[in-house]
Amino acid sequence: MIDLKALRSDPVAQRRLIDEAIRAALKAADPREAIYRRVQRIGGRLMVADRAIDLRQANRVFLVSIGKAAAAMADALIDLLDEALTAGVIVTKYGHVGDWQAPGSVQVIEAGHPVPDEHSVAGARAIENLLRDATERDLLLCAISGGGSALVTLPAEGISLADLQATTDVLLRSGATIHQLNAVRKRLDRIKGGGLVRLSGGASTLALILSDVIGDDLSVIASGPTAFDPSTFADAWRVIEEFDLADRLPESVRAHLQAGLRAAPASSTEPFERVQNVIVGSNRVAAEAAEAFARSQGFNTLLLTTFLQGEAREVGKVAAAIAREIHAVDRPVARPACVIAGGETTVTVRGPGTGGRNQELALSAAFGIEGIRDTWIAALATDGGDGPTGAAGAIVNGEFMAQARAARIDAAKYLAENDSYTFFRDLAGHTVSAGLIVTGPTGTNVNDLLLLFMF
Repeated sequence: MIDLKALRSDPVAQRRLIDEAIRAALKAADPREAIYRRVQRIGGRLMVADRAIDLRQANRVFLVSIGKAAAAMADALIDLLDEALTAGVIVTKYGHVGDWQAPGSVQVIEAGHPVPDEHSVAGARAIENLLRDATERDLLLCAISGGGSALVTLPAEGISLADLQATTDVLLRSGATIHQLNAVRKRLDRIKGGGLVRLSGGASTLALILSDVIGDDLSVIASGPTAFDPSTFADAWRVIEEFDLADRLPESVRAHLQAGLRAAPASSTEPFERVQNVIVGSNRVAAEAAEAFARSQGFNTLLLTTFLQGEAREVGKVAAAIAREIHAVDRPVARPACVIAGGETTVTVRGPGTGGRNQELALSAAFGIEGIRDTWIAALATDGGDGPTGAAGAIVNGEFMAQARAARIDAAKYLAENDSYTFFRDLAGHTVSAGLIVTGPTGTNVNDLLLLFMF
């Protein structure tokens, strides 16, 4: 435990400690460790949760790994399977493979996120080809993590990739939640909403899942490729109506959704009777690790929630309000305090700027904590990518807004234009320690973290 009093009025040392808390959270969410914690190999068997899988009884063993953490999760499974692995396909985001090399029997494809691209379709086609002649005598191991919805896509008949890209972009800019976004995408795609199971030829399937979804809903994580899909075309159309998007959708998408509304629902749980879905890691694990680190350093801690949602700038105001309450009356925890929340906010894009939900949250919070000494608010995406930027998020303190004014940078204008990334970039060099959080691709993806530290 360090002397927290000695850190007061030392922003460089304070930022260093907060960075350690962030590293502790990311380490706890490491995909390889998540696999090894839940899966062991004993002789010719895999031990997973309460199930023993005899690899010697399988005719062939296939591996499909999709999402931002796909390479790391696959690495652990390839190690565990060793000689039992027949072949596999890994599809992940550009830059998320790093220096890792897959064995020759495993194809690796990098694709687009958050908007799918031609490699997203190629990845789905590769999975389809891998499983083309799979049977009930085979075993399919799936490693699934967030981002899979965009990274792997098989467009429904009559819908082009360009139409899917346009639809995804419209939904992302509308402020729709990940649940709402996926309710629509599952209706437009043949691999989502349990589609991967339907491609597997009845193979016994084990899916190991790193959750990036609030509440760990299996049907939502990566759009639920191995989970029974309870959503309907009516659910998808309600999203379109709620955000008034009908006139902004491509004609093919609108026609497909409308046709689905008129058709009789056809959904069966039978293909999922040979499927086991296991959550191996989540936002809660990362948040608890950050809390444990802060407590070990002498902070009074509160893990407020891992169900954080809402418009990013409004959540930023709430975070600042909590800081003001602690500053005024030492409530809900006394200083030195650390309050942690996890989840995923949204941004309704109204301006032409560049940013991400975590950077926008932090910028909004900076207004509310102005003048409160030794107070910090950090918001970051655990995958290292916050929106279409090179930052994971941002961190601000009580002196931040004064420094912006001294540099003659109008923070309110940047916020109004959804231009948080440009704001933090332009302010770099004018602040001490506060600013963008840049981690690069972390190899994991368990939603976002919000950290409030008061020394």
